[in-house]
Amino acid sequence: MTYDYDLVVIGAGSGGVRAARMAATYGAKVAIVEEFRVGGTCVIRGCVPKKLYVYAARFKDQFDVAESFGWQVDASFDWPTLVAAKEKEISRLEHAYSSNLEKPGVEIIRDRAVVTGAHSVRLVSQDRELSAKYLLIATGGRPFVPDIPGAELGITSNEAFDLPALPRSILIEGGGYIAVEFATIFAGLGVDTTIIYRGDCILRGFDEDMKRGLEAGLTERGIRIIYQTTIASLSKPDEDILATFSDGVTAPYGAVMFATGRRPNIDSLGLESAGVALAPNGVIAVDAYSQTSVPSIYAVGDVTGRAQLTPVAIREGWYFAETVFNDNPLTVDHSLIPTAVFAEPEIGVVGLTEEEAATHGDIDVYLARFRPMQNTLSTRTERMVLKLITAKHGGKVLGVHILGPGAAEMIQLAAIAVGMGASKADFDRTIALHPSAAEELVTFKGPTYVYRDGKKVVG
Repeated sequence: MTYDYDLVVIGAGSGGVRAARMAATYGAKVAIVEEFRVGGTCVIRGCVPKKLYVYAARFKDQFDVAESFGWQVDASFDWPTLVAAKEKEISRLEHAYSSNLEKPGVEIIRDRAVVTGAHSVRLVSQDRELSAKYLLIATGGRPFVPDIPGAELGITSNEAFDLPALPRSILIEGGGYIAVEFATIFAGLGVDTTIIYRGDCILRGFDEDMKRGLEAGLTERGIRIIYQTTIASLSKPDEDILATFSDGVTAPYGAVMFATGRRPNIDSLGLESAGVALAPNGVIAVDAYSQTSVPSIYAVGDVTGRAQLTPVAIREGWYFAETVFNDNPLTVDHSLIPTAVFAEPEIGVVGLTEEEAATHGDIDVYLARFRPMQNTLSTRTERMVLKLITAKHGGKVLGVHILGPGAAEMIQLAAIAVGMGASKADFDRTIALHPSAAEELVTFKGPTYVYRDGKKVVG
């Protein structure tokens, strides 16, 4: 059968762009359909603008310690300047993404696509149908907003980057990385910030020392955290938004943000018309090669729920193209993924948490807490935390967890060693780089405590 294209990709985010570009490089005729902007969540309203805003927020910490180093600082912040600079940068990146698609011959179609069959999609605005030997769903995720009265008065991460003005105060519901990162941003830019979370500690699933260390750091920066509570409703009796909590307490805020998770962006995509099966949690079910229940339809990135991270989507898109268009079947290993939380303090982790590792057998835990060197001339008391988790008697490194300045940069390099199966002895053979925080990872003399037969043993 003859098709219009070898591949039609729906969604021009990180995974879709990589898949389309690589497939075209291998000689496929490719079209990519995008209804918003090329670059997806990460480039347009996710990782990139988030990191830029985190940089902006961190200047406050720098100003706070500057006087200890002899500087006299008199600074003011202008929100419109930051927003305009952010827009200029993401527009540049969008142009770069588009150019990288066009160079190997990918056709970019600005429209909304709906799946109409195993080999076809309909362009909604143009009201025409495209056929393809393969379809790739790469439509990413979208913020989840709780179904409560007045929910429309709140914002999500989609809108937070382009507010017309900074609110005087903000309530952020959620305890994940999006919530704590935006709390860092708003508080650092001078907004009175509160986090409200249904759990008993932020960052569910992270190592306990990382969670508690970040909790202390956020609190030190004036961020209030309300646990085991949710927003029951929102109303707007005046200029402020009135939040009513699940315990009946009410409080006014200049803005309310929902950071309550993300869902696959597949509503009204027409997957049911092609018989694409969903997993019980609502994501698109795929096999190790990103193939759905329909042999001609694949899916990569957040829509599959495997790991909602940009580098993972990129790798999945790349391996899809290798498998389908280069006769080189490859599967992505999702078992060891380094992760960073760009809050303040910053977190970088790879491998198992202490709790997880303790269920795998006997382990040794090495733990260091100290003031970052930059803070030693100031009155700041915040502690950096580094944790190394190994199999017993200095065996294989099972997890590395870092909280403090440069954590993300450190964990990327540590992840290489962990991925190669490094042992504590391998870390010990590495000569320390002094003075640095990272040297702690290679200078631990003995475990802080151990787990034997599932029980924690101190001393």
